[in-house]
Amino acid sequence: MGVNLAVRVGALELKNPVLLASGCCGYGRDMEPHLDLARLGGICLKGLSMAGSEGNPPPRIWETPAGMLNAIGLQNIGVSRFRLEKAPDLSGIDTAWIANFYGHTVEQYVEAAEALDEEPALHGLEMNISCPNISEGGIAFGTDPHSVYRVTRAVREATRKPLWVKLSPNVADITETARAAVDAGADALSCINTLPAMAIDVERRTFRISNRIGGLSGPALRPVAVRMVYQVCGAVDVPVVGIGGVGSAADALEFILAGARAVQVGTALFLDPEAPLRILDGLEEYCGRHGVEDVNELVGAVRDGAPRPGCHG
Repeated sequence: MGVNLAVRVGALELKNPVLLASGCCGYGRDMEPHLDLARLGGICLKGLSMAGSEGNPPPRIWETPAGMLNAIGLQNIGVSRFRLEKAPDLSGIDTAWIANFYGHTVEQYVEAAEALDEEPALHGLEMNISCPNISEGGIAFGTDPHSVYRVTRAVREATRKPLWVKLSPNVADITETARAAVDAGADALSCINTLPAMAIDVERRTFRISNRIGGLSGPALRPVAVRMVYQVCGAVDVPVVGIGGVGSAADALEFILAGARAVQVGTALFLDPEAPLRILDGLEEYCGRHGVEDVNELVGAVRDGAPRPGCHG
């Protein structure tokens, strides 16, 4: 018998714990020329809003020494065009489709959730709460537990689909916003979104991206994300999906051992579109090498106590 890689994230049964992260794989089949999408546990689609957005002017991406800085500005075609032009193509591929969505008011979030709830091709929703709340002075929803609770509760009442809340790392204590989302009805948490960062061209004395500040992703983010996943898993009783610099099986295993049920692969796709399949193969090889019959045995299985220098036992 082979290794069981199937995992459950709330109400969703995934064939394995490897998903594609929102914003890195388009609206579904964009990555199809590069990898077999049906082998994946799921795909989180590019973030959608009701009205759509043209995003920020270029330049919008800059490679950093250990990752990537981006300020795309949540460019998207809008929920209506997505349902008309993209959603009909999703049902032909056997994987879980998760629609990422956002708004700038509670009402916008609810409207998007209601519309996406009616789309039969979708298996779940992932709510991006890192957006500024224009009704309350532009403070991001995800940085205030009260705002997290309010928007999550409103969206929970607007959809019957599984609801994942994507947490912002830009908080003093991520367990507070995690608990607020769970108390409001989140089925699972995606952890974490990008960190705000900046790069400057010292010769031209200009910013590398037009927005000045962008979101840092990739390997540089991973140690922060693993720590936050570990803290969140210890604070709530819903599944957590780990995000941040996953490019290898070892990276994915860090998140799983810290407590994540699944992981999302994002920035690594720009370097190697087949990275998710290598990660899958690596997970299976690791389990076989360690006598693990079910990948769920590894969830939260990190052992206390780091080895002391010179101790190899």
